[in-house]
Amino acid sequence: MTKNKDWFASWFDTSYYHILYKHRDYSEGQSFLKNLISFLNLNKNEFVLDLGCGKGRHSIYLNSLGFKVIGADLSKNSIDYAKQFETETLKFVKHDMRDSFKTKFDVILNLFTSFGFFEDDAEDIAILQNIKNELNTDGIAIIDFMNAKKVISELVSEEVQTIDGITFKLNRYVKNGFIIKEINFDADGKHHTYYEKVKSLDLPKINSYLNSVGFKIKYTFGNYQLEDFNEETSDRLILVLE
Repeated sequence: MTKNKDWFASWFDTSYYHILYKHRDYSEGQSFLKNLISFLNLNKNEFVLDLGCGKGRHSIYLNSLGFKVIGADLSKNSIDYAKQFETETLKFVKHDMRDSFKTKFDVILNLFTSFGFFEDDAEDIAILQNIKNELNTDGIAIIDFMNAKKVISELVSEEVQTIDGITFKLNRYVKNGFIIKEINFDADGKHHTYYEKVKSLDLPKINSYLNSVGFKIKYTFGNYQLEDFNEETSDRLILVLE
């Protein structure tokens, strides 16, 4: 049985993670970025950090539009994969977002629920402090989080998916303030158990984190089309910070 205190450090770095999510549609992410760039009138000369970039799809897309980008992720496997796409203006680095960058950025992106992983609120707050410290004057940060209330109301407690000959048994539940997905499967002659755990953060709670580091919410959106946030119906909680 596979377990790890920092679940993301083990799970995100396995080949099984990429198998389970191989059919994800990333076109919505590109559409979201297009909408953001247009709405915020981002200048192509601006320096962007994609914090929690995974295999770098969105960093690569932003770079194709003319932005200078650094993609950062804790998963060595993901970063090793992404490095094949590096250019003069696109670099990938293995990085724990709890550690600070020496570099300053004009825009910092934290997309697709790459926040709220830690038991201790102080660690989540430290990440926000790092993001704030890494922004240039007049820089902006974008945090794309789930709408926890809607996610909980629509939680599918049990699901089975067979992909590439591996049968993944998924159990979802809420425990100790976290939305948890427990992932069980047999592969390579072993039984594996991994977890995805994201803190159930609503807007007031996130705002309390932001206030503690001096961030202000400039805009709040409820989906990738940048429509208004509604706690009951919105799919996402997207915050533009300054």
